[in-house]
Amino acid sequence: MSDTVGLTRDEMAERAALDIPNGAYVNLGIGIPELVARHVPEGREFIYHTENGLLGMGPSPAPGEGDPELINAGKRQVTALPGAAYFHHADSFVMIRGGHLDLCVLGALQVSQRGDLANWSTGAPDAIPAVGGAMDLVAGVDTIFVITQHTTRDGQPKLVEECTYPLTGPAAVDRIYTDLAVIDITPDGFQLVELSPGVDYDYVAERTGAPLIPIRSTP
Repeated sequence: MSDTVGLTRDEMAERAALDIPNGAYVNLGIGIPELVARHVPEGREFIYHTENGLLGMGPSPAPGEGDPELINAGKRQVTALPGAAYFHHADSFVMIRGGHLDLCVLGALQVSQRGDLANWSTGAPDAIPAVGGAMDLVAGVDTIFVITQHTTRDGQPKLVEECTYPLTGPAAVDRIYTDLAVIDITPDGFQLVELSPGVDYDYVAERTGAPLIPIRSTP
């Protein structure tokens, strides 16, 4: 099986969007999670939040059509949907820390089999100096989805027994969407939920740094 199999970044975002409940208040992290804003399943409405002070965030504008003062927390230009609200940065974090968001979609450097998340630093001397809002998000939001490539560029697993990078939060992640599979965090570890088209269990298990429980059969 070729290493080019699996979903594209945009397809990963589209797949994650399918699992977001209608009417949910959702924060999107930087990177692949930002692409989720492009994908709202027909008949559903999501209210997107960005921690720099916008509720009702829309997808990125077409090139040359954006407002340089309308950005998300990653400094990328976004749009504002009808009815959007702007507010102080501190009020935005009150929403996060007060448990007023339903779901957050984040990227990851590593996720452990217990759901520990490392997504802000490799710990190297020249690494990012601070965790930003991610630590608040994993502590204050009920449900955490992660979207990430299944392995690093050099083929190392991102889903591991123990995180070796500084943690964003312990036991934080509920579900992981990768280019190869959808995987839940359970008390028993990584539970395979769904394989991407053209991908088989052995291929995913070989690229996972901890035991991977096969898809549960339907009685």
